[in-house]
Amino acid sequence: MTVNLTRIYTRLGDGGETHLGDMSRVSKTDPRIEAYGTVDELNAHVGVALTIAELPRAYAGWLKRIQNDLFDLGADISVPLDDGSGRERLRVTADQVAWLEQRCDEVNATLSPLKSFVLPGGTAAAAQLHVCRTVCRRAERLAVACGEQLNAEVMRYLNRLSDLLFILSRGANSGEEPLWQPGLHRSP
Repeated sequence: MTVNLTRIYTRLGDGGETHLGDMSRVSKTDPRIEAYGTVDELNAHVGVALTIAELPRAYAGWLKRIQNDLFDLGADISVPLDDGSGRERLRVTADQVAWLEQRCDEVNATLSPLKSFVLPGGTAAAAQLHVCRTVCRRAERLAVACGEQLNAEVMRYLNRLSDLLFILSRGANSGEEPLWQPGLHRSP
C-alpha cells in the first residue's frame, strides 16, 4: 500500500464536508470523522509522551508501534465495512489486539495490586500516559457511536489500548502512585 501526498491543501473541505476513505462525502461532524479525528488526536498525545525523557525505553518502542497501528485504525474507521468497491481495505486485526493484551499482561505482572483508584499524575510520563488514556476512551466512545458499520476489532483495539495506557502510566510511576483517598478534604 503506497501513500502519495502531493498537495496538503485541496480546498475541498472549505464547505464543511470531507471525504471518507471510500471517497464518499460527509459532514466534518459525521461520527466517523469525529472518531478517527480523535484517534489522530490520541496519536499526537502519544507523540508527546515519546518526548518525555523518563519514559521507560521499552514503553517508547511499544508506543511507536502503537502510533503506526493508530494510523491503521484511522484508515479502518474511514471506510465503511461494505463500501461496495470490492477492494480489500486496511482493517485492524485480532493479532494487533492480542499484541496489546500481551503488553498489558507483561507490565501488569510487575505492578503491585491496586488498593484505591489512581489519580492521574505522578511523573511527567505517567501524567501524559493518563492524558492518552482519557483521549483513547473518548475515541472508543465515538467509535461505538458509529454503530455496527465499524470493524469490531476497532472497538476491541481501543478498549485494550486504554487499558494498556493505564497500566503503562502505573509503571511509569515506579510504584509511587498518587492514590485517591475518598473524602480526604471533606469537613466532618
